Amino acid sequence: MVFKIIVCLLLALIIGSDWLWRDYQRALHQPAVMGNSVIIEINKGDSFNQITDKLLTLNVKFKPLWFKVIAIQEKSISKLKTGEYELVSGLTLPEILAIFVQGKTRQYAITFPEGWTFKEVLHAIDSNPNLEHTLSNNDFGVLMSQFGTAASAPILPPEGMFFPDTYFFEKHTSDVALLKRAYDKMQVVLNQEWSNKAEGLPFKTSYEALILASIVEKETAVVAERPLIAGVFIRRLQTDMLLQTDPTVIYGMGENYQGNIGYNDLKTATPYNTYVIRGLPPTPIAMPGRDAIYAVLHPDLGNSLYFVARGDGTHQFSATLKDHNVAVDSFQRKKK
Repeated sequence: MVFKIIVCLLLALIIGSDWLWRDYQRALHQPAVMGNSVIIEINKGDSFNQITDKLLTLNVKFKPLWFKVIAIQEKSISKLKTGEYELVSGLTLPEILAIFVQGKTRQYAITFPEGWTFKEVLHAIDSNPNLEHTLSNNDFGVLMSQFGTAASAPILPPEGMFFPDTYFFEKHTSDVALLKRAYDKMQVVLNQEWSNKAEGLPFKTSYEALILASIVEKETAVVAERPLIAGVFIRRLQTDMLLQTDPTVIYGMGENYQGNIGYNDLKTATPYNTYVIRGLPPTPIAMPGRDAIYAVLHPDLGNSLYFVARGDGTHQFSATLKDHNVAVDSFQRKKK
C-alpha cells in the first residue's frame, strides 16, 4: 500500500514537473501580444508589479509568475527604463523585457520644412501634444543663451538658427531639448559648409552667409537655381547695389502682409526692406536648408544681376537692366 502511494506521488510529481516545464516554455516562446499593438507607459517609480498590472490591463496574455521568473533569470527587474512603449503583435515576454531594458521607447516625429520662420516652428511645437511645453513667448533671449554660445559672443535672435529637418523624439521630451537638437544641427551644417567656402565672398562671418542663405531659400524651391540666385545677390553686395528682394520686404511687414506687396510697401523703411536698406538685413528671414547654405558659399560665377519669375517656378536671369526689363515685359507685364 505504501509502495503504491509512493509510486502515485512520484507519477504526480513527474506529471506536474512536466506540466510546469511545458507551461514555462510556452511563457518563453508564445506571443504575449496578439492582435493590435498596445501602448504602455512606464513612469518613474513604477514597481515591477505595477508594470505587470499595466500589461494585464492592456490584455497582454501572460502569467505574472512566469513574467517575474523570466525577469529574475535575465536580471532585468531593476533595469526597466521609464518611457512610453509600443508593443507590437507577436512579441514574447523575453522580447518585451528586452524592449523595456534597452529603453526602445515609442518615437514621435516633427518636421520643420525648409523656409519656415521661427514663428511657424513655434506653432508646430505648441500644437504637438507629445512634447513637454516649457517655452515662454517672451523668453527667446534666455532660450538662445542656453544653447552653448560662447560667453563673449552676442546672443543671436532665434530666426534661421534651427536646421530644417524631421526630428524623432520620445513622449515628454521638452520643447527646449528638441530645439537644442535643431540648433546644434544647424551649427554643424553651417560650420561644415563655411569651412569649405569659395574664395572672395563678401561675408565676414558665417552668420552673414546664413542670412543670405535664408533669402535664397525663400526666393526659389528649384535647387539648381539657388547658386544662380546666390550669384546675383553676391554680385550686388560686392558692387553696393540694393538687394531688392521681395521675401525680405514681406518678412519686415510682419502681420501687415496680406498676400500682396504694394508700391508703398517697397518704399516703407523697415530693417528688412532691401529696396531701402543697403546690404543684408539684420537676421535671417527663415530656416535655410543645406542646399541654400551651400549655394551662397559656392555661388554661380556668371554676370547676372537681375532675375524675374517666369511663372512656372523658375526664373529668367539677365546681366543688364535693359535685358531684365525685356524679361519683365515678357513674363510679368504681359499677364496683366
